[in-house]
Amino acid sequence: AGPRGGRKCLHDPLAPGVPRVSGDPSPGRRCERIMAASKPVEGPGGGGSGGGGGTGLSRWQLALVLGAPILLGAGALYLWGRRAARRGGKGASERKTPEGRASPGPCGGSGGGGGGGQPDGPGHEEMSPLDRAQAAKNKGNKYFKAGKYEQAIQCYTEAISLCPPEKNLDLSTFYQNRAAAYEQLQKWTEVAQDCTKAVELNPKYVKALFRRAKAHEKLDNKKECLEDVTAVCILEAFQNQQSMLLADKVLKLLGKEKAKEKYKNREPLMPSPQFIKAYFSSFTDDIISQPLLKGEKSDEDKDKEGEASEVKENSGYLRAKQYMEEENYDKIISESTKEIEAKGKYMAEALLLRATFYLLIGNANAAKPDLDQVISMEDANVKLRANALIKRGSMYMQQQQPVLSTQDFNMAADIDPQNADVYHHRGQLKILLDQIEEAVEDFDECIRLRPDSALAQAQKCFALYRQAYTGNNPLPVQVAMKGFEDVIKKFPKCAEGYALYAQALTDQQQFGKADEMYDKCIDLEPDNATTYVHKGLLQLQWKQDLDKGLELISKAIEIDNKCDFAYETMGTIEVQRGNLDKAIEMFNKAINLAKSEMEMAHLYSLCDAAYAQTEVAKKYGLKPPTL
Repeated sequence: AGPRGGRKCLHDPLAPGVPRVSGDPSPGRRCERIMAASKPVEGPGGGGSGGGGGTGLSRWQLALVLGAPILLGAGALYLWGRRAARRGGKGASERKTPEGRASPGPCGGSGGGGGGGQPDGPGHEEMSPLDRAQAAKNKGNKYFKAGKYEQAIQCYTEAISLCPPEKNLDLSTFYQNRAAAYEQLQKWTEVAQDCTKAVELNPKYVKALFRRAKAHEKLDNKKECLEDVTAVCILEAFQNQQSMLLADKVLKLLGKEKAKEKYKNREPLMPSPQFIKAYFSSFTDDIISQPLLKGEKSDEDKDKEGEASEVKENSGYLRAKQYMEEENYDKIISESTKEIEAKGKYMAEALLLRATFYLLIGNANAAKPDLDQVISMEDANVKLRANALIKRGSMYMQQQQPVLSTQDFNMAADIDPQNADVYHHRGQLKILLDQIEEAVEDFDECIRLRPDSALAQAQKCFALYRQAYTGNNPLPVQVAMKGFEDVIKKFPKCAEGYALYAQALTDQQQFGKADEMYDKCIDLEPDNATTYVHKGLLQLQWKQDLDKGLELISKAIEIDNKCDFAYETMGTIEVQRGNLDKAIEMFNKAINLAKSEMEMAHLYSLCDAAYAQTEVAKKYGLKPPTL
């Protein structure tokens, strides 16, 4: 898992971008890089909603690419942003000046050509009230551009008082301009109040909505800020980077707040057997996941089919291992605790096993002391200590502490240099840190130690492909694609090889062949729910076949009703279909299955985004385009 709040986002299993992070308690989660986008400088006053020759959002910043859900942190709510970007997005406009000309006009105050509220030239007596109001506004604009915001406010106030009440659009402009001046003085309450007046007079006034959103942000009114900026994004057809970035920022803050409270009080939830088995299969040198040895079972009982074997010793750890073989996972923590409390001979193994299951149920706080203790036991089996370091390092990465994570992986390599798992999992960490060359070195070392490691060879290919693809270099891409062909030929029973190849093929828009690779994956691992989700997403990107896509994702939920990725993906699709209530239901199901606070924050952001759109639809009748 990569740090969500920085330049990494932990999201979907097996998604294009990075292979499974198998050492994480959320195996199969992926991390898409968010390419850094410089946030535009906020200028004074309300300029236009457009932008000059802006670049729009980069591919990695767009909300969702059908078939490969690339989610921009919490901003993933705007799932139609990709389609809008194809039409040519606007850049980050700075909305700098108030509306109207800056020519002199009648308004109190000093400076400028009009002088002390005197009429501006002959014919003033014949001016209509609206003309006089416009003249006051124009004078205010001149003061605004000169940085004389108090005088500008006086002029805009005069324009408001002179304007006929039936002139809604003009009056809304005057309120919005006064809000722009208040903004320069950082009077956020007044900004929000004047923008509210402007929006009441002109409900689809983008500048007023966006300025009010910024005021709500300063006043820490996150929900109101989100609703306003959501309306702006819809009105601008998701073409303006500035409003998209504000939406993303607020959604992340809201998500973190809600997740912190929810995660603190959540009930631990054991993942599905499929998830647990996939997690342990990512280790080859993990003593605690190995089957009971011949001498550890009763010979009489172990041969009785259909009956649980009895362990010879009165050991909580050995009973826990037996429960693992029976997939009776709920009893493992309690049995391991018995071994630890008795200070039995398998105490180190029991600590590591208990810590592992604490991680699996999402209780990192309970896992860390057990991992710390194993790591500090210098007389313990070195493979136990190395495995504990790998798991603690993965936990740190999930907690957005890459320095501590790197330290743990390096220490594991120092104490157990012949452990292939260390290099395999550290290679994945290096991918998340965009250190591709170092990742390839680690995969090579893993392969040297275990030449039959199909997973490491497939992930090495993916690392090389990723490097070539992001570098937009066709020749290395072709070499990497050839590498995938070699891997699946050499290891025809490695489902991960087909899955990673399918992702690369999808990137290259070779949809038919990608579909074949997913079918191979399903043949090898028919109970892998995430493969069905990705095959479903492929149908949307390839054939725009919504029914088939949803059918496959529903199949994933049928296989594993604890597959949070399936619920999350279903929610994103329902948003695109305009079924916001259904989307919120799916996101809430995923939230209840989240295995980390960071993951939960992301899901809350998606849910809040969908909810904001329902509120905007009610208030302004605004709905984004749907599939």
